[in-house]
Amino acid sequence: MARKTSGVSRREESLSRERIIEASIELLDKSGESGLTFRALSERLATGPGALYWHIANKSDLLTAACDAIVALTMNALLLDASPKAIIRTLALSLFDAIDAHPWVGSALTLAPGQVPMMRIVERLGQQIRALGVPSGEQWAAASALLNYILGVGGRNAANGQLARMRGLDRSEFLDAVSEIWSQLDPEEYPFARSMAGQMRAHDDRADFLAGIELILGGIDSLPRRGEGVSGV
Repeated sequence: MARKTSGVSRREESLSRERIIEASIELLDKSGESGLTFRALSERLATGPGALYWHIANKSDLLTAACDAIVALTMNALLLDASPKAIIRTLALSLFDAIDAHPWVGSALTLAPGQVPMMRIVERLGQQIRALGVPSGEQWAAASALLNYILGVGGRNAANGQLARMRGLDRSEFLDAVSEIWSQLDPEEYPFARSMAGQMRAHDDRADFLAGIELILGGIDSLPRRGEGVSGV
């Protein structure tokens, strides 16, 4: 009996939490959140559900851990000796790319507002906001504006990519289809949207995203400071 228990322990040790998270990310990337089940994960890892529960409490814990692995990699890639604004730009674009590559990350972050992955992002943004000399009473509003923009636009971009793939279209074909719809809008009811139809075909998602970050940073610059301001360009 003791030998059997020892064998189980060795299998549980060889099946590390890191390997489980890695396999979970593979499943999530392939099939989305609905495809992440303990049964599918057990089959991928050639083990039983009991061995998984030794490391992971439930699906929610697993999804948060997978999300944190992606966010942690993004955080570790930042150049911390850069200026506050440069760090914000790099962080924002890195998260945008991560959500594009792993569309489930956006919803996972939304479902776990107080968990580690979201806190990593909030803390890193907040540190840069403070370094820019933003008054304490305005710091949360500034950090929140950046956070909501990054997750909102990043999530929408990822959703557009998924929709295009579901329809068997590449990015240019998808944009052509949307542009065609916009060009057919009533010019009196939708004058702006119709006028943007041509630009829709050629726009750059990442460039547009960064333009929005610059608008927010410009707004942060306009906040009154006490004493000398901090440029942080």
